[in-house]
Amino acid sequence: MQMKQYLIDTFLFNDLTNKKLLEKINTLPDKIESIKLFSHLINCQYKWMARIVHDPNAPKMSWWEPLYELDKIEGEWNKSLQLWLEYINDKTDDQLAEEVTFIGLDESTWAASSQDIALQLNYHSIHHRAQIQTIIRQQGFEPDFVDYIGTKYRKL
Repeated sequence: MQMKQYLIDTFLFNDLTNKKLLEKINTLPDKIESIKLFSHLINCQYKWMARIVHDPNAPKMSWWEPLYELDKIEGEWNKSLQLWLEYINDKTDDQLAEEVTFIGLDESTWAASSQDIALQLNYHSIHHRAQIQTIIRQQGFEPDFVDYIGTKYRKL
């Protein structure tokens, strides 16, 4: 499998499982911490894209704000995801492996490949999804099964 397809598949897996998670968040009595974490994932996708396309507002963008209202989260998630799917679709594997530059938190120039940034976003999503799953369990609910293999295996 080529890296481009791997990245697309991974973003789509995270999309599927994160949307499943949103359904569960909607049933929680205390949604705030889960909404903060989910909003953070959206903001990370926006900020990293802004960084690699050299948006002059990128350094001022927050990793944690805005905090999206629950009824708007899925729409914002879809928009932030679409930016990445379009970006990846427009690149070859070689282009995805090339370094891009961006302004870091210390206001100096940094570099990383766009494929590594995309991988970071996907692995970061898995990390925070696990945190949200823990919040769900702490509130007395059973988290949904969102393991990758659950999207691949089949009973014979």
